[in-house]
Amino acid sequence: MNNKARRVGILSVVPSPYQRDLFEALSRRPEVDLSVFYQERQSHDSPWPEAPLAAYEKILPGFYLRIGTVRSHVNWSLPSIPNFDLWIINASLTSATAQGLMRGGLAGEKWLFWGERLTRSDSPWRTWMQDYLASALDGATAILSIGSLARRDYERRFPTLQHATIPYCTRLEDFSRAAEKRRESSDVTFLFCGQMIPRKGIDLLLASFARLVEEGIPVRLRLVGREAGLPKLLKSYSSCVTQRIQYAGFCAPADLPSEFAQADVFVIPSRHDGWGVVVNQALASGLPVLASDQVGAARDYVISGENGLLFPAGNEEALYLAMKQIATHREWIRPWGEKSVRLANELTPEVGAEKMVQAIYQALS
Repeated sequence: MNNKARRVGILSVVPSPYQRDLFEALSRRPEVDLSVFYQERQSHDSPWPEAPLAAYEKILPGFYLRIGTVRSHVNWSLPSIPNFDLWIINASLTSATAQGLMRGGLAGEKWLFWGERLTRSDSPWRTWMQDYLASALDGATAILSIGSLARRDYERRFPTLQHATIPYCTRLEDFSRAAEKRRESSDVTFLFCGQMIPRKGIDLLLASFARLVEEGIPVRLRLVGREAGLPKLLKSYSSCVTQRIQYAGFCAPADLPSEFAQADVFVIPSRHDGWGVVVNQALASGLPVLASDQVGAARDYVISGENGLLFPAGNEEALYLAMKQIATHREWIRPWGEKSVRLANELTPEVGAEKMVQAIYQALS
């Protein structure tokens, strides 16, 4: 590699802990002179506590337009494009700012797209719109996919481009430390962490859990995240079920390790999840993971029968059977959790930064 540090600009959405840990590790690499530009200060659906920005981070002035459930960012005061050797677009394809850069502002420049798998839609109009927005990636030097599921989709869409896989890599030490204090209880405690919405499969989880309770299996369920439709869903269940469910509410990132440490098994039954960084956290916490096959992180880091179980997305019966299997085979929990910890070592920010540096230099070669 050339010893000269390459000036790299990243356009991202918000200062999210999902990305910032990797950005921080990348900023410490001598091969990279990093600048990160965010399109807004705070996430609209995850009210993380504001943290001070690093010297290489900046919030761009701008606003967003809401079109149905979709938001499109409009920003200005971007730095001069030619002042950078390479740009990385880590933004939603619905962003007007990102689309403007990809379709014109970055013309003739080297740039990479780093993103999750696109959400599938049954609507022909939505599919057409998604395909149109994704066509902006034709001008990329390479696509860095967040997970192998995303990579397969992008390789199908853009077979002539370079491709690499770089997942979300976050700080997990606090999860590992908290897990060391875990105490075994008489009931198997399942943990769900995420928004209580249909896409996350919360309805399937509650129905499956209720069946276990009604069969007399000693289980508990702990829910962490924004409540969304949870109160309405819980009205459908008897008190013997709901008294075994504990809702902890939304938790700041600093409080999550202690939540994971109170669980025996992590469950993520999403109908679609581009990645699912909670899987990273569950692995580091030494938990077996029960996950749908449409969770990007689970497809890469959950090995059925070794550190968890995968089941078809949207299949309540399969989720119920997976939960019943591990609830009635407690002897699996410890060895599966130990395997999870070993897999978590592949998801450190330093590992992610190394992959990013390799992608940067390959694009510039």
